[in-house]
Parts: sequence; C-alpha cells; structure tokens
Amino acid sequence: MIMKAVVLKNTCKAEDLKVSEVDIPQVKDDWVLVKVIGFGINRSEVILRDYEADEDYINLPVIPGIECVGEIVDESNTDFSKGDKIVALMGGMGRSFDGSYAEYALLPKKNVFKIPDEAFNQLTIEEIIAVPETYFTSYGSISTLNLTKEDTLLIRGATSATGLTVMQLASAIGCRIIATSRDEKRFEKLKKYGADECVVDNGDLSSQISCNKVLELIGPKTLADSLNLLEEDGICCVTGVLGGIEYLNDFDPIKYLYNKYLTSFFSNFPTQKIIDEIFDFIIENDIKPAIGKVFTSLEDIPKAHLLMESNNAQGKIIFRLI
Repeated sequence: MIMKAVVLKNTCKAEDLKVSEVDIPQVKDDWVLVKVIGFGINRSEVILRDYEADEDYINLPVIPGIECVGEIVDESNTDFSKGDKIVALMGGMGRSFDGSYAEYALLPKKNVFKIPDEAFNQLTIEEIIAVPETYFTSYGSISTLNLTKEDTLLIRGATSATGLTVMQLASAIGCRIIATSRDEKRFEKLKKYGADECVVDNGDLSSQISCNKVLELIGPKTLADSLNLLEEDGICCVTGVLGGIEYLNDFDPIKYLYNKYLTSFFSNFPTQKIIDEIFDFIIENDIKPAIGKVFTSLEDIPKAHLLMESNNAQGKIIFRLI
C-alpha cells in the first residue's frame, strides 16, 4: 500500500521540499504503525533540511518530523491497542528513522505515549497537536530552572512557540515574567500570554534588567549578555538557538559563571510519566496552546518551513491531516 510523505534526500531550500508516494512501512516487533493525525513544525527540522542532513549520523533518505499526534493502527507486540490516541516524539524520530511528515509513521514503542482521555474534553485536536515537543521542552525548561512563584523570569525570544508556552506555564506558577521581542508591536500578544513587563531586545539587556532566572531561547548569540544580567545565585537555562548561532567562541566560564548557574534542557528522553504530568498541568490550569498557523496538506510543508525561518509565526506551526 502507498502513502504520501515528504522524503528528504539531501540538504535543500524550503521550496525544494516535495511530497512523494512511498510504501506504507511494514510493522515489526517493538514498533507500532501510527496513522498521523497531525504534527508540529520545529526549528530542528529546518536545521536538518538546511545543513544537518549532510552529517554522517543522519540516515538519508529520511522522512523528517520529530513529533506527531496519531492513532495506533497496528500495535505489533506492544502494550498499545488498535485505536489508541498517542503522541510520539524525539529519540531519533525524523533523523535515525522516518518521522511524521507522512500519512503513516512506524515508530518504536519507547517514543510513543498515550494521550490522557481528559485531554480530549478540554482541548481541540489542533491544540493537542501543538503540545508534544513544545510543551515537553517548555515544561522541562521551567523544571530545570527550579521555577517558583518568588522568581523573576526573563524569557529571551518570547514570541517563539516555546517562549509563549513557557509564559503560560510560568504564569500558572505565579512568578513575575519579563518577555523580550525585537518588535514593540508584539508586546500586546506577550502580555496576553502572561508577560508582566515587555522589553525590546537590542542585544544589550544587562544594562537595563536584572533577574534571578533566564530562559535563553536566542542561544549563544546573546548568552553572555543573559549571564551578565543574572543576579547572584541566578540560573540561566539555554533551550533554543533562535539567533542562528549554535556554538560559543572565546567563552570564559570563570568570568561569566561567577556565583551563577548555567544549565540546559535536552528534550530527547520523554516518558509516559512526564507526558501525563504535562497534560495534567495543562488541564488543571486551563491552558490553551498558542497556535500560530494551521496547515492541512503535506503540500504546504515548504510554506511552513519558510514561515518558521521568518520567525513570524508567533505560536506553534502545525499540520492537521485528518
């Protein structure tokens, strides 16, 4: 049987991504076949398409996509049942093995987690599609920051999907939130999602702000400045690379980390327990995921990647296929 999928054979521009017809994968032990209901677009997929696919550890050709929401159509020898609604994410998905830019995905059971029934009572299917990777990363980041209601949190890159999500989670915790953007026109939206104060990010915030917690989504490009504005015993968590720079040169840890802490969140190891906690937190605090754009056809993958590259989505870019 045949399905539609986006197959990446080499690095390319967004507009070069095409939909192909390929065989529906054959199920095997400890893997489940999933009918893809929808999936989110992530910056890591743009990086994969742009240059990472040239690396030896990427198993080309590959169907990209590091997350999805779907329905089990063949449970193989696992504890899942046909018809189970699931989320799947990370662990090599869309890199070491085929991911979610397709009508069906064959996924290892360790990457697949049941969606609590309660989620369907409070969230639309589009909102559930927006949850897996973004909320896992956001929830993990605030946990890594040991965020409490007594803290003041600076979110650098706050208009991104992760930034908006962290604001929702941090607002539920009750801490003070300072959100940054390069454009004052986005301040109204930031305040809608929980920002107490909004600041234009000119790259030099350490002369304007001090706080005890920083979520750094711009990445190495502004990390030194973020560390400079941290108060004594403050924590900075690096979770994103929106600035387009992945590595630091001439970084002096003695200078920048004196009486401060630098950490990160690596989203490669989800568990059913954490997925349950995330959905429980969303339901208990009546959180509605921030959606920037909904696409309904795989043919629109190039448009979705261009939108991600523009940094103008202001919310999660998702595909709902059924």
